[in-house]
Amino acid sequence: MKDMRADIIASFESHARGHIDKHRMNVEVYLTNPVGVGEHPDIMEAIEKEVEEIARYDDMIEMMKKYFHE
Repeated sequence: MKDMRADIIASFESHARGHIDKHRMNVEVYLTNPVGVGEHPDIMEAIEKEVEEIARYDDMIEMMKKYFHE
């Protein structure tokens, strides 16, 4: 049972890191090619939303480490 617990925690963290990577890449696109992103006329607002998502998933990882790692 303990191995399954560790596997679930690792899977959760991997899932969250994948979301972080996705949102980081979106910010990189905005930073390097803001003209090419026509559906987001307010680049700063779009970056802010992406960074909020990064913070959300980063917080989840930290909470898992704080409360569920042994």
